[in-house]
Amino acid sequence: MTAPEPIPMEVAIRLCQEVRDERPPRLFSQCWGCLRASKGEPTRMCIHRPPDNRGCGFVNRRFDATAR
Repeated sequence: MTAPEPIPMEVAIRLCQEVRDERPPRLFSQCWGCLRASKGEPTRMCIHRPPDNRGCGFVNRRFDATAR
């Protein structure tokens, strides 16, 4: 098994927005908590986990599906 491909921060931000556009965050959901805690600052969001920005499962799945 190979290590997952790193997600560029710009791509992670775009994919995060796509996920939220398709399914708006519900109260007390993972996305709601992430947005509330980060106040919209990408470096404080779940997607930001150096060095590969693979901290959000929703973004990871979308990126992996489109990378194939």
